[in-house]
Amino acid sequence: MQMELSVIIVNYNVTQLLEKCLQSLHRFIGNVAYEVIVIDNASPDTSWKELRNRFPQVHFISSATNIGFSKANNKAVLEAKGDFILLLNPDTELEGYYMQELLSFARKRTDFGCLGVRMHDAKGNYLPESKRDVPNMVNSFRKLYVFSGNKNSRSYYRNDIAEDAIAEVEILTGAFLLMKKEVYLQVGGLDERYFMYGEDIDLCYSVLQKGYRNWYYGKYSILHHKGQSTVKDIKYLQRFYGAMQLFIEKYYRKDKPLQYRVLRVGLMVRYALEKMKLKIKAV
Repeated sequence: MQMELSVIIVNYNVTQLLEKCLQSLHRFIGNVAYEVIVIDNASPDTSWKELRNRFPQVHFISSATNIGFSKANNKAVLEAKGDFILLLNPDTELEGYYMQELLSFARKRTDFGCLGVRMHDAKGNYLPESKRDVPNMVNSFRKLYVFSGNKNSRSYYRNDIAEDAIAEVEILTGAFLLMKKEVYLQVGGLDERYFMYGEDIDLCYSVLQKGYRNWYYGKYSILHHKGQSTVKDIKYLQRFYGAMQLFIEKYYRKDKPLQYRVLRVGLMVRYALEKMKLKIKAV
């Protein structure tokens, strides 16, 4: 039987959540010919190895060092046998038998790029990063400077699109990202210069530049336990704002110099403010 789907999960120090994620896949993925590939990024907590006996059908890969989110996904995709790949965070859980419908939706579109679903946290709060626009001078200014506009208007987060809608959008999240393996390889996969953060924005934008279309499928949802493997320290700030800087350097510096200058200053200011908050907290 032709392998339809390869689920790619990069794990780092979240064994308990990874176990719940794998259980949700086993329960809900339904009558889809699929495989699961888990690559551990040199977690200091090695308890994930105990899951190998509990989930013998899962292909576990152990990385000798923490090679970053992008490199780990790219490495796993090269071993994937499915026509489609699903990049899935280990701190997520599927919530229904909808995978076959999502694959059917994707197959019907010759220009299919990426697809994401509605996300909510453990308290049931909707996560607005489920559907976004490409960062530009206007929406990034609003986000960087906490601009309080109409909560239903179009901004960096696509608040103009209903949470349960099925609609074309530009940017989706790497926590749940479905796409054809051939398209993933065509655009070069995740840019490995991104260690963590920003790589999903870059990938979705690369897909759009190749003429494909990206879709938000809000009819269905996943639970996302956000940031469980992330410590909000200076290293986090450097990686997060460094990723945003890389994005604008890559796409705006040459072709959109005004946007580049405005966004660069905005990122520098916001980084300085966040860094100051960390120092005050530490006192």
